[in-house]
Amino acid sequence: MELHTDLAIGQYFETKAAEDPDHDFIVYPDRGLRWSYGEFDLRVDRLAKGLMAIGIGKGDHVGIWARNVPDWLTFMFATAKIGAVLVTVNPVYKSHELAYVIKQSDMKALVIIDSFRDVDYVEILRGLVPEASTQERGRLNSAEFPMLKSLIYMGPEKHRGFYNVPELLVLGENMPDQPLRELTASLLPDDVINMQYTSGTTGFPKGVMLTSRNILNNGFYIGERERFTPADRVCLPVPLFHCFGCVLGVLAALTHGSTLVMVESFDPVIVLAAVQKTKATALYGVPTMFIAELASPMFDLFDLSSLRTGIMAGSPCPVETMKQVIDKMHASEMTICYGLTETSPVFTQTTTDDTLERKCETVGRKHDVVEVRVIDPETGADCPVNVPGELCCRGYNIMKGYYKMPEATALAIDKDGWLHSGDIGTVDEDGYYRITGRIKDMIIRGGENIYPREIEEFLYTMPGVEDAQVVGVPDAKYGEVVGAFVRRKAGSDITEGDVQEYARARMARYKAPKYVFFVDEFPMTASGKIQKYKLREMAAEALGLTDVKVFASE
Repeated sequence: MELHTDLAIGQYFETKAAEDPDHDFIVYPDRGLRWSYGEFDLRVDRLAKGLMAIGIGKGDHVGIWARNVPDWLTFMFATAKIGAVLVTVNPVYKSHELAYVIKQSDMKALVIIDSFRDVDYVEILRGLVPEASTQERGRLNSAEFPMLKSLIYMGPEKHRGFYNVPELLVLGENMPDQPLRELTASLLPDDVINMQYTSGTTGFPKGVMLTSRNILNNGFYIGERERFTPADRVCLPVPLFHCFGCVLGVLAALTHGSTLVMVESFDPVIVLAAVQKTKATALYGVPTMFIAELASPMFDLFDLSSLRTGIMAGSPCPVETMKQVIDKMHASEMTICYGLTETSPVFTQTTTDDTLERKCETVGRKHDVVEVRVIDPETGADCPVNVPGELCCRGYNIMKGYYKMPEATALAIDKDGWLHSGDIGTVDEDGYYRITGRIKDMIIRGGENIYPREIEEFLYTMPGVEDAQVVGVPDAKYGEVVGAFVRRKAGSDITEGDVQEYARARMARYKAPKYVFFVDEFPMTASGKIQKYKLREMAAEALGLTDVKVFASE
């Protein structure tokens, strides 16, 4: 079976805009904003030329650090048209994490908004890049970040040292079209177009390099499983910085000529209102989002009868939640997806007509154009039907690699091109996959992947901490939350609150330990390896939690 397209994203977008320029592409119902495919294409061209005018071109890395504001999408397609690589930054990151990503990604420009929740972006950048206040824009010379040349503010306000979007649009308007046309035409589908950071077991996030071929085709096959057409309106309350937003959402809609109904940041009432106001036919979210929507005291005030399909992904779906989504939200064709950022991201998905059991107990069947195996992690041999092994995937959707991390890339993708997921699962006689555990010591909190090693490395920087081990602790709302076991330094009297406060001030809140346990020693194997499953058991016991799922991969 052939791939859907061999065009780069910028080229493909132009063909879709030409097909039906007056059809709605992006709608923000809460702010009355509506862009047709044609209108949006013009805005994208102006911004693309504005970026070229300030010296950004093919292969340059452009970071974007923002919630789902409208011009997030303009930057996504403008960078695609000039062949720049969009480096997506988690909006809840703080200074510690941002500094790492700017440096590791060799970022040339960073696009930001003012703030998100408790994070003041402008203030953080003033602290990290003090030179921006005194140096000429576009010619930044930062001691800490030598590759960073431009800061861009996504809004009309003026900040010293920053370009803003209205300026870039004016610059672009005064530039000729021809250089942009030639640049867009020269781009190749295998050029890296998108880089997303995934937490690493080594403690350092890795930049996953994704190409147009990877993510554009993946968006198409995802939308096929939802039976999208131009008549579909896809309500997207999940963040754009993540594959869930920009591939499962934006590119699945684009490849089917559908309309995106955008939500700036998740709020259950705003989501329900957006569905009603636009008569959305599809709704996306992690299970905790659907649970919050169903539990809203205002739920019954909204007419959701337009809903048909959507995606629930990120963590396992409780059966009761799926029942209510089908019955009360009318989304009888809801689908479930599974994959990794490294696989662009989806490689298994349920279909619109799968049974309730299959939507809750499996992650569906493989996409048609990829290969999936379940292998014995010890021998590499294929596992028989219903026997657990590691899920591996091969095909057009496998990342180009981790940026500047060849060793980590070689560990993830074997010599035959199979990407090893680190997840344990089974496949049944009908080709349905189930995820049963993890080889990697990963915590999944409400759809966010958290690697304990990253938090452990961070906690070592705290005065008073001798050693730290981090595990997932069962949680009714999020599935799992972060628990830290800490050995204090001699003479230290740090408290649980001290550790939590130290973490919350310096890293994304979802990574900060919800629970801190002080111990004198860690449970060890005879060979000196820390037994994390015992720490999980200790945490569950201390908190009076039952029904603890300890993965058998240890």
